Amino acid sequence: MQKILIVEDDADIAAIERDYLELNGYQVETAPDGDSGLERGLSGGFDLILLDLMLPGTDGFTVCRRLREETDVPILMVTARREDIDKIRGLGLGADDYIEKPFSPSVLVARVKAHLARYQRLTGTRRAARPELRAGGLRLNTETRRVYVDDREVELKNKEYELLHFLLAHPDMVFSREELYERIWGLETMGDNATVAVHINRIREKIEADPSHPRYVQTVWGVGYRVRAQ
Repeated sequence: MQKILIVEDDADIAAIERDYLELNGYQVETAPDGDSGLERGLSGGFDLILLDLMLPGTDGFTVCRRLREETDVPILMVTARREDIDKIRGLGLGADDYIEKPFSPSVLVARVKAHLARYQRLTGTRRAARPELRAGGLRLNTETRRVYVDDREVELKNKEYELLHFLLAHPDMVFSREELYERIWGLETMGDNATVAVHINRIREKIEADPSHPRYVQTVWGVGYRVRAQ
């Protein structure tokens, strides 16, 4: 049985999330604040973490950053904050997606299922993938999940890695934001494909000498993104 951790200080919301997830066959544990949530998350054993941002004690952003240093399991932010800067910050710290309050419990369950399925596909096929993908000085090792630019290692968050991996595996092919969101996040209509642009910008900041004039991850205006075969 897959195990989910809910880090949420609102007992009513935590109870709704727990009840719907348990009805769908998941084992669920809850933590009422950032400190206990971080401690439980770091203990391991969870397949996915639902993380509120506005938490007593350690805030959700810090919890996300600390968790991502130790684990690559999906982290879904659940937040009442609608400002884009908060979403961008959370995604930049390694969260895989965000769900805005108030939310439909059925949508929450669907998002959880999609991210768990995506993570299982990724981990289940990692060893069967080509051991290395290249484009000029950009090199991605699929077995170690390490990325290098001109032999300098760069650190990518989970979804940044998956997105770059996908584009490198399909050189010169152009994919729209919608296509990339569906393929990487596993959802066709429930998310915000602006998430893709945020991750593309983060990747460029890490691998490009000049992110405003990218050499590797290029924009095809009006269409989408591609990695040029070099």
